[in-house]
Amino acid sequence: MHTPAITGTGVYTPENVITNAELVIAFNAYADRMNAENADAIAAGQVEPMQHSSEEFILKASGIENRYVMDKTGVLDPEIMHPSLRQRGDEEPGVMTEMAVYACRKALEQAGRSAKDVDLVICAASNHERAYPAIAIEIQQALGIDGFGFDMNVACSSATFGIQAAADMVRSGSVRAALVVNPEICSGHLEWRDRDCHFIFGDVATATLIERIEDAKGPHFEIISTRCATAFSNNIRNNNGFLRRSRPDGVADRRDMQFMQNGRKVFKEVLPMVSKHISDHMTAEGFNSDDLKRLWLHQANKTMNDFIGKKVLGREPEANEQPNILQDYANTSSAGSIIAFSKHSDDLEEGDVGLICSFGAGYSVGSVILKRHR
Repeated sequence: MHTPAITGTGVYTPENVITNAELVIAFNAYADRMNAENADAIAAGQVEPMQHSSEEFILKASGIENRYVMDKTGVLDPEIMHPSLRQRGDEEPGVMTEMAVYACRKALEQAGRSAKDVDLVICAASNHERAYPAIAIEIQQALGIDGFGFDMNVACSSATFGIQAAADMVRSGSVRAALVVNPEICSGHLEWRDRDCHFIFGDVATATLIERIEDAKGPHFEIISTRCATAFSNNIRNNNGFLRRSRPDGVADRRDMQFMQNGRKVFKEVLPMVSKHISDHMTAEGFNSDDLKRLWLHQANKTMNDFIGKKVLGREPEANEQPNILQDYANTSSAGSIIAFSKHSDDLEEGDVGLICSFGAGYSVGSVILKRHR
């Protein structure tokens, strides 16, 4: 058996930024248009008027200030309200592959590795731009990696579940090194026309290189332990899928074909689940809250992260103990905790212990306990 370690990470950040102010202008223009078109029904009490959004509402509800997206023109057009991405030919690389390759190369560079050192690519994301062939295999081909690849989807927990799968294969000896990549185009499944969620998501891609600890060429993080858990819930859901055209209303513009959540129930049910999961994982591995130098949490909502941090540590976390990046990136699904880890881990000292945790639809939660080595 071998000890797995994270030896490199990479982040691809799109060029386009949408501020809360830009988002509010577009959403309110759409709301005004819909209210005007339905004025008679609204006056008759048959239809509820759409409320305006505001920068204050968004910041208070989420802690988000900006988000990066692959396309902002379509999102900010009140006539469209979704990304406008060009149709690509079958011989062209997919947009997820382009994002992923950039992040993977950054991870390889940080680790002092090249594609020839990698045996496995796992594309772990909340959505995939096609059913097959696997995005992971396309990424593998684009990077020039021998070996194999496969896709996996555990929604916002995809990164930590992918890390567990890769770490287990490194540990068993079936692969020597693996790239877990999370290309998240969350703008594609967000309902930008819904005031309750139109501000939540952004786009990004992250990559994590996992290899045998004895092969590490520089500073790295030993993977002490991984733990995953799931419990079925409908409170976060997207009903889109390949059977859609077989249903009576076919490809109608239905609300449930985009991201949906019952936010109050999610808060009530997920927060205790995640807090207990982290605490139980640490206890099982012989760690207590005082041993934990850093928490890299899923970046969905600042209030949620503050609650989890306080529960796990038994006190209010210091700013550097539980770094947030969602104010800049928004919720980037599975990639969020990896962005936080990539950007806020270099300062840890030899022997410091930290924990990556992601959680979301399923419900699902995954945690990875790490120890720093210089």
